[in-house]
Amino acid sequence: MSTMTSVASPIRYPNTTSSEVMTRRAWWLVVLNFLIPGTPQVLAGNRRLGRFGLVSTFVLWAILAILLGLYLGARTTLYTLFSTSITLWIAAIVLVFYAVVWLILSIDTLRLVRLVRTAPSARAWIGGLTALLMIFLSGGAVYGAYIATSASGFLSTVFQAGPSVPPVDGKYNILLLGGDAGPDREGMRPDSISVVSIDATTGQAVTIGLPRNLMYAPFSPGPMADKYPNGYGWDDECDVDVCLLNSIYTEVELKSPEMYPDAEKNGSEPGIEGMRDAAEGVTGLTIQYYVLIDMQGFSDLIDALGGVDITVDQRIPIGGDEDLNGVEGWIEPGAQHLDGFHALWYGRARHGTSDYDRMARQRVLQDAILSQFNPANVLTKFQAVASAGAQVVKTDVPQSMLGYFVDLASKTKALPVTNVELVPANGIDPSEPDFDAIHAMVNAAVYPPTATPAPEG
Repeated sequence: MSTMTSVASPIRYPNTTSSEVMTRRAWWLVVLNFLIPGTPQVLAGNRRLGRFGLVSTFVLWAILAILLGLYLGARTTLYTLFSTSITLWIAAIVLVFYAVVWLILSIDTLRLVRLVRTAPSARAWIGGLTALLMIFLSGGAVYGAYIATSASGFLSTVFQAGPSVPPVDGKYNILLLGGDAGPDREGMRPDSISVVSIDATTGQAVTIGLPRNLMYAPFSPGPMADKYPNGYGWDDECDVDVCLLNSIYTEVELKSPEMYPDAEKNGSEPGIEGMRDAAEGVTGLTIQYYVLIDMQGFSDLIDALGGVDITVDQRIPIGGDEDLNGVEGWIEPGAQHLDGFHALWYGRARHGTSDYDRMARQRVLQDAILSQFNPANVLTKFQAVASAGAQVVKTDVPQSMLGYFVDLASKTKALPVTNVELVPANGIDPSEPDFDAIHAMVNAAVYPPTATPAPEG
C-alpha cells in the first residue's frame, strides 16, 4: 500500500465503530476544510468536488499573494486598481463565487464527518465549529461583496471619469469649500474656504485658510478677472449685497452662470469655478481640483462615523440671534464626544464668536473627522458612511487619480500639517488685504527654503 493510501485510508475508510477514531477524524476534517478548503473531499469524499475546491483555494492564494506583493511594492497601483467601479464589481462577483464554494464545501464536510458516529460529548462542538467557520468564510465573502458594490456605487456617484492632471511645481492644490445652503438665504455661500497644497512626492501638506469676509479678491485670468480687473468690487458694485469672498459663488451661480459654460461638463459648477479663480488669485497657486462639502448633510456623515471627539475651548451656543436670544442649548467646554447635530453647530455657530474663531473650530472639526476615517470604523459602518458621503461630497477629482491620492494621503497623515490662516492675528486685514504679502506668506509655507549646507573648512 502506498504512502498516500496509508495516510488517506483512516480518513476515507475509518473504523466507524470507534467513536474515538470518528471524533478525531471529524476534528481533522473540520480544521482542514477551514485551512485548505477542498481537502476533506479529496481525502474522504467526492474527489472531483475536492479537486475543484483545491484549485479554487490555490487560485485565491495566488490572487492574495499578488495583492500582497502590490501592497508591499506598488501600493499606488493597488489603490488605483481598487478605486475603479469595474474592478470593484469583478471583486464582488469573485467573492460571491467563493462564498458559494465555501458554503457547499462546509456543508459537504459536515456530511462527511458523520456526527452520529462521533462521541456524544463532542457532537455539539464539532457541529458548532463547522457552522461558525462556514459563517466566517461564506459570510465574510458576502459582506466583502456588499462592501465592493457599495464602494462602486459611491465612486460612480461622487467621482468623475476624466484624465489625470500633473502637479504644478511639484504640488497638487485642492480647493476645499464647506457649502452652507439654508432656507434663510438665496443659494449657497461657502461657509468654509481653504486651499490644501500637497507635495506630490512626500505628501507634506499646507492648509491655507481663507476668511469668508475677505474683500477685493483678485482673480486668475478668466471671466471674473475680466469683469473685476482690480479685484472683486474694488471699482464697481458687485451683483450681490456685500462684495465678500464667499459671495462670489452666489453671484456666479445664480446671476451669471453663463460665464463658465463648460463647468457642468467638467464635473463642476459655475459658482465653484468662480471661487476657484478667486482662490488662485488670492493665494497665487494653481488649483487643479476642488472638493465641496455640503454642511447641511454634514451631520449625517458624522453620525455615520459614530460621532467625533473634540476638546471644546469655549462655550458654543446652539441657535439664537446675535444677542444670544433664543439659544436652544450649549456645547460646554472640555472633552466632548459630539454627534452630527452638535458637531455641525460647533463648526458653524457665529453668535458670541468671531469668523476667525469659526475658521479655527472648523479646522479642528476637519482633523477630528479625518481621525475617524480609520479602516475598522469605515468597514463596519461602510454603507452609512458611503450613503452620507455621496450626498455630502461633490468633487472633480477623477477616478483615475484616486489610487494616487489615497497613497499620497497615507504619507500626509504621517506628517505634521502646516496651517496658514489669512487672519488679523497673522497680519492680514480682510477688509484691506495686502495680496502681495499674502502671496509671499503662502509661497514661504508651500515652498519653504531649504537649509544651505555650511562650507567645508
